[in-house]
Amino acid sequence: MKRGPIALTGGQGSRSTGVVSGFVLKLARQSAALTQDQLAEALAVDVTTVQGWESGRRPLAATHAGDFLRLSARLSRLGAPPSTRRHLTEAIEADQVLSAGITGGGAVVHAETHPLAARVHRRTLTNLITWPITRTLPQQLEEFASKVPRRGPVASHPSLAAEEQHRFFDHLLTVVERGRRTDEPLLRRQAVYLLGFDGRLQVVDWLRDEWRRAWRSTVRDGNITGLLEARSASVALASAGDSTHIHDFVDQTIDTRAEVANLNYWAHWIGELSEEQTSDAFMSNDDTRSWTGVRLLHHLINRLDPNSSHLPLNLHTLHVLIASRPALLAERTDVRKRLAEVLDKLASSGNVTRTGRGQVVGLQYALRIADR
Repeated sequence: MKRGPIALTGGQGSRSTGVVSGFVLKLARQSAALTQDQLAEALAVDVTTVQGWESGRRPLAATHAGDFLRLSARLSRLGAPPSTRRHLTEAIEADQVLSAGITGGGAVVHAETHPLAARVHRRTLTNLITWPITRTLPQQLEEFASKVPRRGPVASHPSLAAEEQHRFFDHLLTVVERGRRTDEPLLRRQAVYLLGFDGRLQVVDWLRDEWRRAWRSTVRDGNITGLLEARSASVALASAGDSTHIHDFVDQTIDTRAEVANLNYWAHWIGELSEEQTSDAFMSNDDTRSWTGVRLLHHLINRLDPNSSHLPLNLHTLHVLIASRPALLAERTDVRKRLAEVLDKLASSGNVTRTGRGQVVGLQYALRIADR
C-alpha cells in the first residue's frame, strides 16, 4: 500500500520546549538594558508572559508568526542588536531539535518531520543545540552584551535536566539504529555527530562500532554518504576524547575526492556558502569557486590548537585549502604572521603526527612563497 504524506503537525517531533530561545530572548532583553517588567510594558503583555518565554515554560515556538515578528522587531527598536530576529529564529530551531529527542525518547520520529533532517546544519545552529550540554556561549551570541546590573548569581546558559539530556541522546541512538535500514542519510549523520556530546561510556563504545561499520563501506572513492558517516563518527569520537579514528580518516582521504567533499562541508559549516542545503549532495561538487575561503582560513587558523582532539582534521583541511587557493595568503600580511606563529607552536609541540608534520612543512613553504 502506498504511504500517504506525513502530517506536519501533531506528532511528538512537533512539540517544542523553549529553553534555548528563551535564554536568547533574555540576552537580547538585557542587551537593550530592559528589565522583564519594562519589556512586558513595552509589549503590552503581562510580566508572567515574559518570564514564561525566558524560562522556556512558554516556548516562543508556540507564538503566532506575526507576534514573533513584532516581538523581535520591537526588541531591536528598543536597543537589542539588529540580528536579534535571526538569532531567535535559529534558537527556536535548536529547541525543536532538542524537543524531538526529549519528547520522542526511544520512539521513532519519521525523517519527513524530524527537525534533524530539515537541512544541513551550520556551526551556529549546532552550537545552540549543544549549548545546554556544553554550557559554552555560542560565539555568535557574544554581541549580546548585558546592560542590566546583576543582582546575585545568575544562570549563564540554558539548562536541561540530566533525565532530559539522557532522553535526547537515547533518541539519537534510536534514530541512527533505525537509519541503518532506511534511506535517511542526513538525519542519521547529524544524529551521529551530536552523539559525540553525550560522553556516556556505552555511547562512546557505540561510536567506535559505528566508525568501523562506516569506514568499511567508505573506502570506495566517491561514496559521499559513507564518507560523511565515517567523518561524523570520527569527529564525534574526538569530541568524546578519542582522536584515534580522526587520524585514520585524514590519512585515508589524502589525495582523493574526499578532500573536496570535506572542503565543501567546512565551507557550509562556517557560512561561506550563502544558500541553505537540504541534503549532502552539494559536497560532491568539484567546482568550489562559489566561495572565497577567507572566512574558512581564519576559522581554521584559530583552531590549530596542539592540544585539540580535532587538530588532525583542522590541519589537514587548512593544508588542502591553501593548496587549492594559494592566493589566500598573498595579500594578507597579518594572516601570514598569525599562521607562522601557530605553525611554529605546532612544530615544537610534539603533538603532531608524521602526516601532520608534513602538512606543517607544506604550509610553512606556502608562507615563504607568499612572502616573496
